[in-house]
Amino acid sequence: MASATDSDGPRRSTGRPAAFFDLDKTIIAKSSTLAFSRSFYAGGLISRGSVLRSAYAQFVYLVGGADHDQMEKMREFLSDLCAGWDVQTVRDIVADTLHNIVDPLVFDEAVSLIEEHQLAGRDVVIVSASGAEVVEPIGEMLGADAVIATRMEIVDGKYTGEIGFYAYAENKAAAMLELAERKGYDLGRSYAYSDSVTDVHMLEAVGNPYAVNPDRDLRRHASSRGWPILVFTRPVALESRVRLPAAKPTLAALALGTAAAVGGAIYLGARRRDAQG
Repeated sequence: MASATDSDGPRRSTGRPAAFFDLDKTIIAKSSTLAFSRSFYAGGLISRGSVLRSAYAQFVYLVGGADHDQMEKMREFLSDLCAGWDVQTVRDIVADTLHNIVDPLVFDEAVSLIEEHQLAGRDVVIVSASGAEVVEPIGEMLGADAVIATRMEIVDGKYTGEIGFYAYAENKAAAMLELAERKGYDLGRSYAYSDSVTDVHMLEAVGNPYAVNPDRDLRRHASSRGWPILVFTRPVALESRVRLPAAKPTLAALALGTAAAVGGAIYLGARRRDAQG
């Protein structure tokens, strides 16, 4: 594919445009990986303490955004957490609980925008620092044409805890460029959407970048560069927009029971502290 790189802009070619979407807080209202923590607990992969730690990390992520240091801490936490997990078990849990976890968390505006790009004949690519085991089924559910995601190293069907490819910062842009070369995308005519300043490289890789629900630093950067800023606020019942896989009652029900148990434990602990105070 013939192509050239502009001196002060994204790579341009004679190919067709695509649309690249970050996942967390752009399509989904929270961290997709942390959203599955209770399901992983129900499936016996993590402890109750890890569930509570994940819930706290989710809160910090939602309230304060995720700068480089926070993303590194999250990467280390998740890498240590998954070491030794059985890969097929993780995939089964994600498949069984995907409907319950993701359905109420997807922004209506994001789904509509994805549909607009698809109707215009553009490929849709999900680009996320979350693991491929989580991102790929979500991408399939949304009708994405390709997924760029973090990939953990696997030995004998189990995660080693090492990361083979971390889809973060400059790595996202490099993977987009490689995919564009393979698929024949013209990045200069393509679109990208993200909420985080850590994705500036991803946004700068295309000719049409958009800041979605941007954190403070990305908002400042987008304003200085004249990038459009979009605000997504409406959660959608995804089953009314796309065909979802049938929910399986086993792990899904177990996950809901676990959530209730964890909530009850927190409540009882608080009551005991009040009684002792």
